[in-house]
Amino acid sequence: MKYVYLFTLVISMLACNSDKKKNNYTKIDSEDPQVELAKAAKLNMENKCYLCHNPTSSEQNRIGPPMAAIKARYLKDASSKEHFIQAIWNFVEQPTKQKAKLKGAVKRFGVMPYQKYNQEEIEAIAAYIFSYNIEEPDWFKAHWKEKHGEKFSQKGKKLSNQAINDKDYTAIGMKYAKTTKAQLGKNLMGAIQNNGVLHALEFCNVQAMPITDSMAQVHQAQIKRVSDKNRNPLNAANSSELKHIKFFKSQIAEAKEPKPIIEENSSSINFYYPILTNDMCLKCHGKPNEDIAQKNYNKILKLYPNDKAIGYDINEVRGIWSIEFEKNEK
Repeated sequence: MKYVYLFTLVISMLACNSDKKKNNYTKIDSEDPQVELAKAAKLNMENKCYLCHNPTSSEQNRIGPPMAAIKARYLKDASSKEHFIQAIWNFVEQPTKQKAKLKGAVKRFGVMPYQKYNQEEIEAIAAYIFSYNIEEPDWFKAHWKEKHGEKFSQKGKKLSNQAINDKDYTAIGMKYAKTTKAQLGKNLMGAIQNNGVLHALEFCNVQAMPITDSMAQVHQAQIKRVSDKNRNPLNAANSSELKHIKFFKSQIAEAKEPKPIIEENSSSINFYYPILTNDMCLKCHGKPNEDIAQKNYNKILKLYPNDKAIGYDINEVRGIWSIEFEKNEK
């Protein structure tokens, strides 16, 4: 099944107590700014790219090439780091079949769907990919040699993977959100590949909440995906969450990069992070008869008679991750 169909469904998926709360926003503090910038770029790559380009999926059950393949192919043409960065941005800015360097990947997965990315952010990710070793699938070296007749070499520095500090609540919240999103994507991929998009809508209707709940048990946290324009009544935002959705909307309207919100209570942490739309989300959350195919809209109304989740444009706040977990007092 095409890469674009899975992306559509995955993206379209995606009350505090009375204790005194303190809001904190992500910032970079380090004695080595270059290393800290590399860590920030790595985290951005994992958050924005690994849904489709992750290093853990098997060779058979993928929806896009791994980032190691992208690095290897762009390195072949790059005369310098600056050339490498510019080539990555040139494609991501407006992906087309003509501009794609990984022709085999396009043939198998389709062209990467357009998303509204910040140029500075993508260039920072590209700089990290060029300069550092990135995680590669176990099968990739043999695959690259078979397809290209040459040994794969990353030619980069190693960035140590430090364990998440028990009190790095932003990193903990992002980990919980990312792993839950990955699990949802993995299961949806199987539903789409086996039976198509309409079946996947039914699958999502029945299984999205149980999968999210199962990940909540794994992480010993409360994990929710909520919205002010919910499709499933169980995903309706409460009054506190509505305030955060409003804040994230204001950040996007001002063209600011949204950062996670951390609310620290006496014994727990509340984490909030936005879920943004792209053009593929509009297949299920755009305008009926314009963005949403009639047969898909008919299925949506059958499954969700009181659906509110339509009328979106690209780069809008579809909802937020709302995650609560206990503080580590050690």
